[in-house]
Amino acid sequence: MQKVILWLSIISVTVFSCKTKKSNANYKIFRYNETQGIGSLDPAFANTPPNMWAVNQIFNGLVEVDNQLAIRPSLAESWTISRDGRVYTFKLKKGVFFHDNEVFENGKGREVTAYDFVYSFKRIVDPKTESRGSWIFNGKVKTNSLGAIADDAFKAIGDYTLQITLQQPFSPFLKLLTMPYGFVVPKEAVEKYGKDFRTHPVGTGPFYFKIWNEGSTLVLLKNLNYWKTDNVGVKLPYLDGVQISFITDENMAFINFNQKKFDFLSGINESSRDMIIDHDGIIKKEFADKFKVQKLLYMNTEYIGFQLDTSKYIDKNHPILDKRIRQALNYAIDRDELITYLRNGLGIPGTAGIVPYPILFKHKIKGYYYNPQKSTELLKQAGFAKKKLHLTFYTTPPYRQIAEYLQKSWGKLGIEVKIEVNQAATHRSMADKGEIKFFRASWIGDYLDPENYLALFYGNNFAPKGPNKTHYKNSTFDNLYEEAQTQNDQDLRMENYSKMDQLMMEEAPIIVLFYDELIRLAQNNVQGLEPNAMNMLFLESVKLN
Repeated sequence: MQKVILWLSIISVTVFSCKTKKSNANYKIFRYNETQGIGSLDPAFANTPPNMWAVNQIFNGLVEVDNQLAIRPSLAESWTISRDGRVYTFKLKKGVFFHDNEVFENGKGREVTAYDFVYSFKRIVDPKTESRGSWIFNGKVKTNSLGAIADDAFKAIGDYTLQITLQQPFSPFLKLLTMPYGFVVPKEAVEKYGKDFRTHPVGTGPFYFKIWNEGSTLVLLKNLNYWKTDNVGVKLPYLDGVQISFITDENMAFINFNQKKFDFLSGINESSRDMIIDHDGIIKKEFADKFKVQKLLYMNTEYIGFQLDTSKYIDKNHPILDKRIRQALNYAIDRDELITYLRNGLGIPGTAGIVPYPILFKHKIKGYYYNPQKSTELLKQAGFAKKKLHLTFYTTPPYRQIAEYLQKSWGKLGIEVKIEVNQAATHRSMADKGEIKFFRASWIGDYLDPENYLALFYGNNFAPKGPNKTHYKNSTFDNLYEEAQTQNDQDLRMENYSKMDQLMMEEAPIIVLFYDELIRLAQNNVQGLEPNAMNMLFLESVKLN
């Protein structure tokens, strides 16, 4: 650890001293830790929160979300949508430049044009790129007679006008473009660095890439040519740089934050939870006085999935295939107790649908409340009044305690549940392949629309190609989903989503456990670090006083 700190000190002196005449003590360097590590700084591979946090500092897209989750212009100063909902025309800001880099003439970043967006979007959908983000365009933008994306699906009309044509209307399309997969990259840098663009990113964002010693630290520096200003005309960002560490031990990361070696910490583990919050979810006064503590509801629904594809079963009369059994398991859980005693009050009990209604949905779906008597009645109807029901539940190490609580809850009704614990990658692979029939899962929203959650149950989205791990299929649900995709009237679209979520709850392909909440910690000198329901990190307006 001492070697890492010494190495970071050397970087601070060498990197920042060449950028400005400030004394070392006056540098405003925002420091945070990334326990899970970062895999890539290429927006084409920003498919994990750690990757996305770093990429957000380096790149921009056409549009972005504010801390209230509203869409606002970014590199597009305005846009129009055709009456049929298929053609999106964006007017780009002039005078926005890529970061200075050796790939450009004389090392000076050149101006961004609409042609750069055409290149960036075509790169995302190019199979050779192997980006997991191709789905934001595939199946949505205009295709040719062979079913491939049409050449004019993305079109530059001069340097400052970009046009995107969809195959059919897709109401949440603008929300998709706020994701890192929609960020602009320069062709020169991608072609020069190839696969190594992941460690040599060039964007337009508030900070530019300087040094990345993988496993130790990542340093980003202030982009002096950043195009954005604050509301009184002061150029952003305020910070001189960002320094990201990679301490994998969560307890050690917390200790470093407590010692003021980090400015920010997102999430707390079980061992730290009791120190910070009471069982009723209230932040302890002694901790709130010491640090800035943000408790926020964010777009993560924790749930349990059932595999409903009969082709995955030898026994076609397996209990899980009986809706009454799934409903009985739902009613058997006291979600309030789970939240209070296992999570110190963090989270909202999952008594509604899959969509986290406190954030995205004005509709509160009728879900499942604790009702063991109802569970008993349903088990009796299903033929399990006098014989034991045996199931195997699959989970991952961080959720073992919750799994054991559920095991005990179901056991009170005579349901014998065996717990199998696998590492996250193995667990995901088994669920995607339909090899496990009863499993924990979660869904963190990719973009700000209920459609993103309900796509998990669309009949054409079966895993492993799509997100439908349960292989739930219902023609009424699918028809409502397809109708909502093209519905421009937002009230009618939300009404469709409400019907879908309610229908899915009745069919019970899942058990919604809770809508997650998160604790974010910051030192008292941090200003302008606003929470948001997507748990994204935006540092362009942050100050260190």
